[in-house]
Amino acid sequence: MTYFYVIAIYLAILVGVSYYKSRSVKTQEDFMVAGRAVPWYLLVGTLVCTWIGSGSLFGGAGRAFREGFSALWMSAGAWVGIAIVYFLAGKVRKIAQFTVPDILEKRYHPSARLLGTVAIIIAYLTIASYQFIGGGRLLNLLFPDLDPVYAKAIIAGLVVLYTVMAGMMSIVTIDVVNGLMIIISIMIAAPLALKGAGGWTELITNLPSTHFDVFGRLGLLPALGLFFPTFFLLLGESSIYQKFFSARDAKSARKAVIGMIVGVLIIETLMAATAVFGRGIYHNDPSIMGNGETILLQIARHDLPMVAGLLLLTGAVAIIFSTANTFLMVPSTNLARDVYQRFINPNISEKGIIRFQRIMIVLLAVVAYIVSSFFTSILDMALYAYTMVGAAVTPALLAAFLWKRVTVAGGVSSIAAGMIVTIIFGALNSAGLSNLSYDYIIYPAAGTSIFFLIVISLLTPHSPEEKWKPFMESGD
Repeated sequence: MTYFYVIAIYLAILVGVSYYKSRSVKTQEDFMVAGRAVPWYLLVGTLVCTWIGSGSLFGGAGRAFREGFSALWMSAGAWVGIAIVYFLAGKVRKIAQFTVPDILEKRYHPSARLLGTVAIIIAYLTIASYQFIGGGRLLNLLFPDLDPVYAKAIIAGLVVLYTVMAGMMSIVTIDVVNGLMIIISIMIAAPLALKGAGGWTELITNLPSTHFDVFGRLGLLPALGLFFPTFFLLLGESSIYQKFFSARDAKSARKAVIGMIVGVLIIETLMAATAVFGRGIYHNDPSIMGNGETILLQIARHDLPMVAGLLLLTGAVAIIFSTANTFLMVPSTNLARDVYQRFINPNISEKGIIRFQRIMIVLLAVVAYIVSSFFTSILDMALYAYTMVGAAVTPALLAAFLWKRVTVAGGVSSIAAGMIVTIIFGALNSAGLSNLSYDYIIYPAAGTSIFFLIVISLLTPHSPEEKWKPFMESGD
């Protein structure tokens, strides 16, 4: 019961902080973008926690357990994407909007806002749903007799409670603690797991040599199939841009990106390495071999000293909750601002829009909970969600800041094409009618989106200067 009590206390602290911060929420700026007053060091924590979620904790770690260090291609896409985002962070903060669809409308057309909102909601509800799955698996590890349906419901309820009270203000406050918990726990766990596997010499003796190859057993194309979804997602990641809008100024946004690069690189590398070490520990245990996505939780509960195990399990809780609340916060902001306030009730009061968004958080959590039953693999869910944003939103979003020649028709058609192709291949895979695995759907989806962006833009008249000029100005 020690594990349960420690995690329960940690969750109580999260909810307590959220309740405390809720008393400071007065306007939609407070709720949606934390009053645009977040210093860079707080922004680092929340940016790291935004990215490190169940996709890394379960999907990436499970891939590393099965295939080895080549799973880091999934993380490498994020590393490269973050490096590019550094050069955009200042410009994004200077635009000073609330959401990515705000940017899409400002550069293109209201239809771009609506299409971008739909793509983001589909993707982010998928991401939120597998946080619920991951949290349910953690509870099942502690209480094997607990029904997985109820375990997911408990996690979903706690995430909603934490998120509705103070929105982004509570998220950025507690994510510093979450970020520290994540990085400390995995830095302690990794060397202990390697020792449990018998050391490096024993590890390379017991595992297939392909576990240590650059592209792994599956080769180059699947490796790039992991790289590109995370790369394109990060470049269009609405929650990251929304947190840039929360920054105190453009300089703070850029400094935070540097910290994010360091934090994400260390954490994801150590998580993948720990999963590989876990394969070394359990290489002769068939009961674990078929359940690789929970390897980090398995190590924490059964193979580490109690203090180290408690830290890693608490770090897992931090990962799940810090990501789940963000990925409910962003689509609820999209619905509140990009749909309801923009098109239905533009004169709504500050209290009214906050109340509406809180209702949306609850409703979206229910939908995410339902979505969680449509997939069996967290990695597949992650790749589908990453592709939805990466193919539908990212090309048009980057073009807004980097290409004067992009036109309204080019941007809108790019968003629509990327979203439609992703939905088609996702539906075919769910129905068992496609042999194209989730490792590969980024190729047709992003390829079609970029094709429409370039060709339609070149075939249509130039956009007027007032459309593109604000996006081309320096973010200094």
